[in-house]
Amino acid sequence: MTAQAVIALVIFVLAYILIVTERIHRTKIAIMGGILLVVFRVMPQWEAFAFIDFNTIGLLTGMMILISVIKETGLFSYVAIRIAKTTKGNSWRILLWFSVFTAVASALLDNVTTVLLIAPITILIAEMLDISPFPFLIAEILASNIGGMATLIGDPPNILIGSATDLSFLDFAVHMGPAAVAILLGTLLTLKVIFRKELNTRAADYQRIVEGMDETKVIKDTVLLRRSLIVLGLTIIGFVVHDLLDLKPATVALAGGGALLIWSKTDIEKRLEEIEWPTLFFFMGLFVLVGGLEKVGLLERLATAILGVSDSIVILSLCILWVSAVASSFLDNIPFVAAMIPLLLRISTYLFPNTEGLDEAAYKLYYMKESLPLWWSLALGACLGGNGTIIGASANVVIAGFSEKTKSPLTFSNYIRYGFPLMLFSITLASIYILIRYLIFR
Repeated sequence: MTAQAVIALVIFVLAYILIVTERIHRTKIAIMGGILLVVFRVMPQWEAFAFIDFNTIGLLTGMMILISVIKETGLFSYVAIRIAKTTKGNSWRILLWFSVFTAVASALLDNVTTVLLIAPITILIAEMLDISPFPFLIAEILASNIGGMATLIGDPPNILIGSATDLSFLDFAVHMGPAAVAILLGTLLTLKVIFRKELNTRAADYQRIVEGMDETKVIKDTVLLRRSLIVLGLTIIGFVVHDLLDLKPATVALAGGGALLIWSKTDIEKRLEEIEWPTLFFFMGLFVLVGGLEKVGLLERLATAILGVSDSIVILSLCILWVSAVASSFLDNIPFVAAMIPLLLRISTYLFPNTEGLDEAAYKLYYMKESLPLWWSLALGACLGGNGTIIGASANVVIAGFSEKTKSPLTFSNYIRYGFPLMLFSITLASIYILIRYLIFR
């Protein structure tokens, strides 16, 4: 291991230790860790900036602006009261409703956009019913990552895998969709048991708090609401068709945010003050920290070690699934998957070399079909692994940022007590799915 590799690893591990202890805010640690990588010559400044995924930063910024304006209309309060009344104030029904919605929306959009819209409403409902938002926010984190794995566009690792393998939107829906449904169902039932005390809202509380509320009176500005809904609708359509328009999600989100700022004639300084800047800068620092590991080749070493375990597709599939999950709990799964893809392509040709006489198209079709368990294991592991820690996926960090303003904020330590065991549970279900569908009855 080179000196640069040692420095990058030490800085990364120390940063994680400090984040886990929570004595210093995670954003300060992430920024300082990224700076130290440049100071100690692991990478020059321009390369550190290159590792920052500005598509993610732009997406978050644009959606935060949209949400800031929409919040002024009273829409979130309206939706919160309607849901509380529809569910009769039953906490379990609220959690179930929000979790299913989050999972479905994360499959059709991206999970970051989904939680940006749903988290503020969740917190409002919890405040109305005078209950902790903690179990609801945890459920939404889990549901967003589980739902996101079901389609090609739901989670960035799937986009990378689909691009490398020519697997289509329909391929992901057919192969990953059933696993997502089964894992979501198992996770929700487990959450009902874990949070059975918290999910008991007494009828008396509901009568006292909710029934007297008139949701129509909380809408503060009908003109601004109409304009906000038009822009939000167009933005969501933009997310669905952004590939056809050859636009990045960040461009769509920033266009929506910018258009609403102009059309609403809102105070720009107030809107910018409400952006979750600590969350954005935490992402920047984290991208650089993980980029340091990628720069010195440590991610590729990890991937190579996985693929050197065995030449059995059964063992390799399960190994890729579990290591990807654990690694994605602590690393950004995007660079990890990017490092795994060329190695999986290589091992596919190694495991299935009997391709003599096949043209290029037939050759790719043959070994892709034979090596599907490896690719689905990588996708399942990378997406589900994000549920392991509060910094395992972008959606987790966004919800944690919202929770900081509540009485029961999500921290690294209180989230990992639930998230990591539930992640292991979901990976166990994924292992059974991979074994049954692709390896035992292939």
